[in-house]
Amino acid sequence: MNLSDATRMILAESAAFPELMRAARDAYDKLAAGRRVHHADLSWILREACRKDLYGVLIRKHGTGAFEDMVVVLSREIDRQVPVLSR
Repeated sequence: MNLSDATRMILAESAAFPELMRAARDAYDKLAAGRRVHHADLSWILREACRKDLYGVLIRKHGTGAFEDMVVVLSREIDRQVPVLSR
């Protein structure tokens, strides 16, 4: 699974939540155009999907394996972009 597939999964199930749908659509459109999506935006989408209880819907519709792949792909991209703080 790639990053655009992961955002598309959330986008497809977010119609009942307009703000989440707009953010997921914006992220998907940027990724489809070959542009980068900021880690803060991806993190917000992932958190908001959890808050709106989309995780259960995604697991039922796509299966546990696809759901876990989606979370891993998004989390890896977030982790890759987050600046490392020096002490």
